[in-house]
Amino acid sequence: MLINIHCAKCIGIDAVPVTVEIDITAGLGIHLVGLADAAVKESLLRTITALQSMGFRIPGKKIVINLAPADMHKKGSGYDVPIALGIIAASGQRELPLLERFLIMGELGLDGGIREVPGALPIVELAMKESLLGCILPVGSALEAVEYDSVDVYGVETLDDVLRILSGDEICDDLLVRNIIHKEEKESSEPAQDIMDFSEIIGQEAAKRGLEIAAAGGHNAILIGSPGSGKSSLAKAMAGILPPMTLEESIQTSKIYSVAGKGNPLGGLMWRRPFRAPHCSASVAALLGGGTDNIMPGEISLSHNGILFIDEFCEAPKKVLEALRGPMEDRRVVISRLKAKVEYPADFMLIAATNPCPCGYYGEDNRCTCTPSRRLAYISKLSGPILDRIDVQLFLRKIDPKRIVDREKAETSAAVAARVVKAREMQRKRLAGEGIYCNASMNSRQIEKYCPLDDSCKALLEKIIERMGLSARACTRIVKLARTIADLAGTPDILPEHISEAAGYRFLDKQNIFE
Repeated sequence: MLINIHCAKCIGIDAVPVTVEIDITAGLGIHLVGLADAAVKESLLRTITALQSMGFRIPGKKIVINLAPADMHKKGSGYDVPIALGIIAASGQRELPLLERFLIMGELGLDGGIREVPGALPIVELAMKESLLGCILPVGSALEAVEYDSVDVYGVETLDDVLRILSGDEICDDLLVRNIIHKEEKESSEPAQDIMDFSEIIGQEAAKRGLEIAAAGGHNAILIGSPGSGKSSLAKAMAGILPPMTLEESIQTSKIYSVAGKGNPLGGLMWRRPFRAPHCSASVAALLGGGTDNIMPGEISLSHNGILFIDEFCEAPKKVLEALRGPMEDRRVVISRLKAKVEYPADFMLIAATNPCPCGYYGEDNRCTCTPSRRLAYISKLSGPILDRIDVQLFLRKIDPKRIVDREKAETSAAVAARVVKAREMQRKRLAGEGIYCNASMNSRQIEKYCPLDDSCKALLEKIIERMGLSARACTRIVKLARTIADLAGTPDILPEHISEAAGYRFLDKQNIFE
């Protein structure tokens, strides 16, 4: 008797159909075919032991298990439950009339318990696309899809729960994930994040203004200053002024985390923008993503629609820094291997922080002990292509001791966030239908359409380009930054003062600035 069970495999943030075919005929042995990796092959012993512990028998016949399509590599332990169900149904030990109407995934424990598998959100979306009756997943994985209302998602803890659903003999609404947890309960139980407030950071008003502009338009920024000037604190406070994600952004970000096995532990989609802070010694694969057959997302994809913060930027290997160039421009990363090629979205804000020189004290009176050549060699790790892609370049000065002692309170993050949200709303309406949400993501065609310049702005921009020797990319980024400054000011048109302020944030393009 031939049994077919619907499963899935994640490629990037999308799932593709996989069918587990099981046939029991005269003969001996259990044969697993279909380009399965070691984890899938090991599932046979787990499955047999689990079935026997639950009182099921293993037929003394030839059992052929095929994972179709046969030319695509299968990986992971998520095929345990489908294989076990196929053996039960093909051997006639239980009638499962609904078996072929559900998409089923899960790792099977030796006692019949079902453990979580990654990629729940793409799997549920595939079940919707294939017009299946529903999706059966481990309860921890199913909770990620609590906000998907157009398909029945069941969260199960044991193989007995799965058999209850597939038998069709009883109503199993108690296993529906939307009945296990409600969105309101989830949101009220979310722990508050410990985010530094702008009011807690003394001084650095110019840097705060620059980061407000960066947050309002999704622009990349770099903070350069001596140790203790507040670079890391300002970067971490950025998480408190970013606007909440839209539904589309939340779904895409949640799918990346789901595939990586880092889904929301409380259930449902992710609504807070991610803040990732890998160490400067992270490898290229850790940043971009990698693997062999199982290509996982890296830090730049995990920071999609959020912030990628890299401290001590100039201490990172040059190979790592240069690897960021493509994703910063294309807003995606393509990882190619001999047998696989995967694309992940990577629309992130890069916030970099670095000292101005090896000793760290250039710009503080005569405290710097570095020679001009050492300073230039240190800052030269910021290559021209990298600097072209960083719109907001900020130099943090030493804070006045009196202000440190007096601890004057500054503007709160909530006040800054209100202006950022208002600017982002203007951009969302302007860019509706373009598939982007902020000014930093505009391409050349969109810049020409949404960022018209009058004669005075064109004349000023021409003088700036000639004086600073800017590239064409740097010029377009100045225009996009000026559009964001205009949005913060609430003006419909870009004015010369907006162009002037935007150009002022590109001081690293000047020649010999650290000599």
